[in-house]
Amino acid sequence: MKLYGIKNCDTVKKARRWLDDQGIAHEFHDFRKDGLSEALLSRWEAELGWEALINRRGTTWRKLPETVRDTMDAQSAHQVMLGNPSIIKRPVVEHNGTVRVGFNADDWARQYANG
Repeated sequence: MKLYGIKNCDTVKKARRWLDDQGIAHEFHDFRKDGLSEALLSRWEAELGWEALINRRGTTWRKLPETVRDTMDAQSAHQVMLGNPSIIKRPVVEHNGTVRVGFNADDWARQYANG
């Protein structure tokens, strides 16, 4: 299991704590510090769609010019996410060939409790 996010994000902290509490081994990749490759982002977009990856409730979204927010499409979203990885909803989890985004303890218990 690989968890992607930003180290100081509260949701990422909760997710990592939950995984540790459950004894689920995982690797953490801080895409602010360790970077975000175009290939990785493209893979997530192909599986989830760009809309699922954009965090519209965060500060990074609110700081975007209104014209950028109002006209966002797949191509512009891709560029915005590459340039501002903190706009990506967190955490992103790769596990057994699937990609999921966000943290919900009950959902994670159903998805990941059995390894």
